[in-house]
Amino acid sequence: MVYIEEYIEANKDRFLQELFGLIRIPSISSDSDKKEDMMKAAEYWKNKLREAGATHSEVIDSYGNPIVYAEKIIDSALPTILVYGHYDVMPVDPIELWESDPFKPEVRDGKIFARGADDDKGQSYMHAKAFELMVKTNTLPCNVKFMIEGEEEIGSPGLPAFCKDHKEKLKSDVILVSDTGMISMDCPSITVGLRGLSFMEVEVTGPDKDLHSGIFGGAVANPANALAKMIASMTDEHGTITIPGFYDDVITIGIEEREEMGKAPFDEEEYKKAIDVAALYGEKGYSTKERTGIRPSLDVNGIWSGYTGEGTKTVLPSKAFAKISMRLVPNQDYQKISQLFEKHFLSIAPCYVKVKVSALHGGQAYVSPIDTIAYKAASKAIQDTFGKKPVPVRSGGSIPIIAQFEEILGVKSILIGFGLESDAVHSPNESYPLANFFRGIETIPLFYHYFTEMIKEK
Repeated sequence: MVYIEEYIEANKDRFLQELFGLIRIPSISSDSDKKEDMMKAAEYWKNKLREAGATHSEVIDSYGNPIVYAEKIIDSALPTILVYGHYDVMPVDPIELWESDPFKPEVRDGKIFARGADDDKGQSYMHAKAFELMVKTNTLPCNVKFMIEGEEEIGSPGLPAFCKDHKEKLKSDVILVSDTGMISMDCPSITVGLRGLSFMEVEVTGPDKDLHSGIFGGAVANPANALAKMIASMTDEHGTITIPGFYDDVITIGIEEREEMGKAPFDEEEYKKAIDVAALYGEKGYSTKERTGIRPSLDVNGIWSGYTGEGTKTVLPSKAFAKISMRLVPNQDYQKISQLFEKHFLSIAPCYVKVKVSALHGGQAYVSPIDTIAYKAASKAIQDTFGKKPVPVRSGGSIPIIAQFEEILGVKSILIGFGLESDAVHSPNESYPLANFFRGIETIPLFYHYFTEMIKEK
């Protein structure tokens, strides 16, 4: 629609500067020293939503990091869209690998480089500007509510209670989320599945203090060595996870559905080149896309022990630690998997070390049907802006709160993401193409239009 393109063109520089203002706030939820920044980011969102046209906008800080709620109700008889996003970001480590300051956004080669450029400040802020566009052009077709949280990157521990306490306030017909990606700009897609998550931390203790590795080496067990062997044993030579009972609830996807998924374009050589690896590895019998979409996985996210500073310090460490995540598929319960992990990890510990296992956070997998009004509206909107019908895909990532939305609020979510695999989310030099940011702002109002139209026709 011409008015959408004209409004974006007239305001695109301001849109970017506002986004940059949000990105400059180092709202790292896993860092307890960033509490002031979390509030600053929430206040920024509250004010920008009010400026965009929300008739009510507030910050609620009694559920952990502040939650932003805003709304514009134009007619209670009309459908209501609830927009969900998050303003918290991942840590920036290792900082030395960034080519520019992660909290000073730079535009290079048509991309915004900064922490949160894609995940999720860039993607969520598209919704604020699409909302503004509809309000200012008097084309908002339905009611809209916003729920922007600050704990998604640590598992959204406070949001379920907020949803339970405010079910009436959050009442809606669909939850609209942009925190996922698409195959490419030439092959747009809609995410219809997310993997679940079980995130664990393990601690292995040997002697009660660090020891001299020359005097004690060979006589006292090294917990770092023990930990490495324990972790290595958790997958076999075929990439299969060895935890007893791990696959008991995994639903095997049929050949027909796997063939349909296989129609999505995928260039293995380009994939390897983009991440600079010589070969790919994963569970035997499955393709690369299947391994990240329909199969579970186990990965070490961090491992540390002993002396890691510059130069040498010959110690036999007292302790060794690791953070381990397991991505899960529909029908796997993350709490059950966490318990199976703990039981197995303790069982494989040698007698010469002590082991502690902690479950940090997790969430269930999520699947969204392609026959819903929301999916059809999203497909039509994307087809209008990209000129191609989007492909339904299952993402390897996790957004633990999405399944809980359906459980608590009784509402399905539609995941319309505009990120790309090359955006390096969670990694150094995270980026987000300007084209995707503006294309998102163009697409979102069309989704509102088609969704409202289809609800009325139902």
